[in-house]
Amino acid sequence: MEIEVLVPIRDNVEDEALMFDNINMEIKTGENGVGVQKGGVYAPASENGEGSSVVFSREGHLVKKESVLAHVAHDCNSSEQNPKSMLVVTDFKQGKKGKSSHEKKLSRQDRFELGRLFQGAVSSHDWGLAESLIALADPQTLNDALCITLDSIWFLSTQQELHGITGLIKNIIVSGAYDFTRAALRTSFLASCVSACQSRTMSLADTVTVMAQRLRERLQECNGDEILKAEAGSKVQKFTEWALKCIGFHSGCHRNQDRVIQSSAAEIQLQLSAFKFFLDFAGNQLTGKDFTEAFDAACFPLTLFSSSFDPGWAAGISATAIQGLLCLLVEGGADNVNQCFLEASRFGSTELVRILLQIAQRNSLDVDVDLALGFASHYCKIGTMECLVEEGNAIAFLGPLMRAAERGCLPVVEWFVRRGCQDMELCLALTAATSSSQINVADYLLPRVPQHVLAALSIEILKAAGERSSGSLDGVEFLLHSNFLGDPSATYAVADSISKSSDESVAPELRFFLWEHWSEAAYLDGLRQGQENYLNFVRILRWGGSPISLRDIPPPLRVAIAYLPLYRECIKVNGCLFSQKLRGQLVEAARRLGGGGALEEASQGRELLAVLEHHLPPFLIHKF
Repeated sequence: MEIEVLVPIRDNVEDEALMFDNINMEIKTGENGVGVQKGGVYAPASENGEGSSVVFSREGHLVKKESVLAHVAHDCNSSEQNPKSMLVVTDFKQGKKGKSSHEKKLSRQDRFELGRLFQGAVSSHDWGLAESLIALADPQTLNDALCITLDSIWFLSTQQELHGITGLIKNIIVSGAYDFTRAALRTSFLASCVSACQSRTMSLADTVTVMAQRLRERLQECNGDEILKAEAGSKVQKFTEWALKCIGFHSGCHRNQDRVIQSSAAEIQLQLSAFKFFLDFAGNQLTGKDFTEAFDAACFPLTLFSSSFDPGWAAGISATAIQGLLCLLVEGGADNVNQCFLEASRFGSTELVRILLQIAQRNSLDVDVDLALGFASHYCKIGTMECLVEEGNAIAFLGPLMRAAERGCLPVVEWFVRRGCQDMELCLALTAATSSSQINVADYLLPRVPQHVLAALSIEILKAAGERSSGSLDGVEFLLHSNFLGDPSATYAVADSISKSSDESVAPELRFFLWEHWSEAAYLDGLRQGQENYLNFVRILRWGGSPISLRDIPPPLRVAIAYLPLYRECIKVNGCLFSQKLRGQLVEAARRLGGGGALEEASQGRELLAVLEHHLPPFLIHKF
């Protein structure tokens, strides 16, 4: 019986943060020397294409729509313009539009100012100003502008806004924007965060707390160097915080700073139309790998936020946008639906599992529901297991059941048993629990395995448990003490048979353990030890040199002196059956105490102990 070892899909923390390195997002503060003002919302990307096109200062509040409009109006109309901060507007007035975007190379400060103005124009829906600013941008700033424009997709609500955004996308790409990979990954990640935050139970403040906690839990489950895990966690958290601040900024523009506005079905269709326009216009500039990474980026936030979703979130309006986005990415060439499906199952992201099941069915894709059930059960994600069985039609119970039994995960074992397991599946799970000494699971499963199955496979159960015991035979001892065959004679006979077996498949440790404690030879050894103990006690009684005469103390105390160690050892046994060695000692003790010779044949354990307890002082019985 081969038990498969289940390993995480991503057990390397470096893989966990790879997606965020590809997005090239960097959070800047006012301390980095690039002139971010309090409340600033934009900073340019670096010269080599790294960095963020949208940056939120940690030192001040985000700019609201009115302040952006006022600043832009002041920049364009004031006669007292700041020469340093208004370079872009000055260039615009001077008509520096002769150079193509490929020939331009703006300084970092210039890109910052231009990007900040573009952000304000887009958020205030001043499409004319935004179009004018595009003409001044160099290629890197065009990439930033493309990201800003795509960010705004998930907050548009009217047909006019759709026309304005799609017009900007077209103009930016025609003007020379080229980093479609970063734009696609970034907007996919943001769209997922928007959908997650539209859950009616979550405010933005709640979302930040939930995200941080879930991120810590996820990194703890990853293998890898602690320093690398810390670095990866920092990258992921910064990028997620950026997305939440972006959502907060747009929510603030709509007078709803603490909660994301719920989009209507019509608005979601407009948003998806804008995203599809971008994909269509980008054309073959986006590769299958880009679509795959964007799909991963869209799924990741849902694994962080899933614990806060309302039941049935996947069927509600909040999930419509992310469902549509994922479908568009699959149509574009994303081929990692099954990988994301397995990962969502591993982390218990039930609502994401439900969405991916629907996408797979809609696009005739294969997802491994049985393997997903294995992942969910391995991490005790009961809700996800329910979804995989009821909606995904997972039917392979044996492997997950055995692994849960082997790990001692009783809730998962109980769940499988309630769902219905075959007799042989229960027997194999019992063997797995016994081999790993998971006593609580073995105790739960034992009465549920039919006696005829146990009788037929008793030798194989003990042999398999001994072979996989990893040094501990507590599970085997539990079965024997529990009289797992329901008949003491049969249980003793099986143990004796294995102890005498010359079969090489029997683990030497198991054979020695059974021979020493559970064989006929062990019973005879127990009788011998009982006789020696009695003779030693008689010698002390007759010829002991103690000034205290044992003959003068009450008989119950004399019995306690002679048999208290044996009694203590017997009451430690959890089960109805004693080992043959203990049984032999008890039989000899019962004989000496006048229990009668018939006890040897008729009694197997507790009856013999009752004889001993009858002769002990009551206060000792209560104490032990």
